[in-house]
Amino acid sequence: LFDVDDTLFSTTQFAALARQRAVEAMVRQGLRMPVQEVRRGLNEVISEFTSNYGMHFDKLLPRLPPASYAGVNRALIIAAGIMAYHATKAELQPFPDVLPFLRRVHEQGDVVLGVITHGLELKQAEKLLLLKVVPFLHPGAIFISDQVGISKPNPKLYQRACAALGLDPREVMYVGDNPLHDVDPVNAVGMVPVRLHRDNRFAGVT
Repeated sequence: LFDVDDTLFSTTQFAALARQRAVEAMVRQGLRMPVQEVRRGLNEVISEFTSNYGMHFDKLLPRLPPASYAGVNRALIIAAGIMAYHATKAELQPFPDVLPFLRRVHEQGDVVLGVITHGLELKQAEKLLLLKVVPFLHPGAIFISDQVGISKPNPKLYQRACAALGLDPREVMYVGDNPLHDVDPVNAVGMVPVRLHRDNRFAGVT
């Protein structure tokens, strides 16, 4: 079983690019502020409301000086940011080693492949589709915290996955990048943790 964000693809890199393009689109639509100032405001909103919040751009506009968007319908500015953010998703790519590895293991036919991922149900499902990993995953081995109703790093999320698959935790390996979310709770339930170190170019495993 695999983590998704910053394990199968670079969430950090994607988010930075998508947010930058969103802010630039807002400025092109008539927001009269330097891009970097708007970006700092967006980062502040994300920090306060978390990355899973669905209305970052709606929260951003009221924080900016009203004069910066006077004479422009604010809904157009917000929509421009949202559209640019979502358009960037078309460029979402897995790390270079992901699809070859999943294909090779999937073709062996004796290993169940799946994910345990933290986030909103549809948002995480969309990532799996965009990354083109779904054909290699067992249909019953896709566990999304919002869908299950248990969040990382609660060990019960991992226990639930093992129970659903009818597997002893000692038979299940979990690969992820975050020690607190992907190693500690995995150890707690007796699964085999594998921590993946990524620098967006090379994957090192411990």
